[in-house]
Amino acid sequence: MAKVIVGLSGGVDSAVAALLLKEQGYEVIGVTLRTWVGEDGEDSRCCEIDDARRVAWKLDIPYHVFNCVEEFKEKVTDPFVREYLAGRTPNPCVGCNRDIKWSRMLHYAEMLEADYIATGHYANIVQTEDGRYTVKKALHAEKDQTYMLYKLSQEQLKHTLMPLGNLKKSEVRELAAKAGLPIADKADSQEICFVTEDNYSDFIKKNAKSEIPGEGLFVDEEGKELGKHKGIIHYTVGQRKGLGLAMGVPVFVKEIDPLNNRVVISGNDALFSRKVICDDLNFLSIEDLEIGSSIRAYAKIRYHHKPQSAVLTRINEKELCIDFDEAVRAATPGQSTVFYDDKDRLIGGGVIKGGIENGER
Repeated sequence: MAKVIVGLSGGVDSAVAALLLKEQGYEVIGVTLRTWVGEDGEDSRCCEIDDARRVAWKLDIPYHVFNCVEEFKEKVTDPFVREYLAGRTPNPCVGCNRDIKWSRMLHYAEMLEADYIATGHYANIVQTEDGRYTVKKALHAEKDQTYMLYKLSQEQLKHTLMPLGNLKKSEVRELAAKAGLPIADKADSQEICFVTEDNYSDFIKKNAKSEIPGEGLFVDEEGKELGKHKGIIHYTVGQRKGLGLAMGVPVFVKEIDPLNNRVVISGNDALFSRKVICDDLNFLSIEDLEIGSSIRAYAKIRYHHKPQSAVLTRINEKELCIDFDEAVRAATPGQSTVFYDDKDRLIGGGVIKGGIENGER
């Protein structure tokens, strides 16, 4: 009987993952990684220990809590703050999955002599014809979480189970209710686990190790001054609301210039680009893409972006160019971009450096 460690967050998805694996005959151990504690002493939504412990008790499985607070700060929240101060908009969950959740859980799996780790992600782990591991989109697209998993390594995927990949959220809740799990009706979290009420700027102000950029100038694409902004940490590319500019027509954030403390404003049309450059690459279904070579793929530039047909070209050792068949809106520096093949398997992904206007770099 194989032994598996299930990461219990205190939510319904991870609870049902543990339930299903136990029903399948695995020896299940529940583990919660304590990653963040708020000023009020409350744990983050990724590690609500009391709820996780109640789930483990109901399922009659062993349960452990491991402290990762300092490591989480070093590898997730500190980089998150630095990225915003540099005018970028990061995806902290992507790095957390690789550097904290999978890294730590596999470490504890070795300690507890477990064969696998498991999570409540809506995705499927598959092997390609070449034997490489990757993640395939969940059966039901509305809950697919493959976007957040592209940085996982082959070794991490090899030892991972994801039992929810073919289930709807409603089915997961029904299973939880039928089993009498105490979190069957618990609401999903819609925010980053360590930022309450989506108030990124307050979090950054409280946790920055360097000076926070203050007021600066809004400028148009030609550099003409349009007014004052309240600090670059309050803005992201594509943003319309909260600018406080009376222009007579809708305007949007096109670019954030941290060196000059400026926010560039434009109309909506200027936000579109056919080519997007990304770096910090990680490949899953293929080992790599040689410099100068190209492949067809379906790429998305944010979590809720529908994948669009494109050509991927490796332009140097660090960067890749995504040439979309149709222009995409607001390619945001710091955000992740991922690429799929025609079988909905993740080829890999990277971090957006920016879009290219008129096809010129």
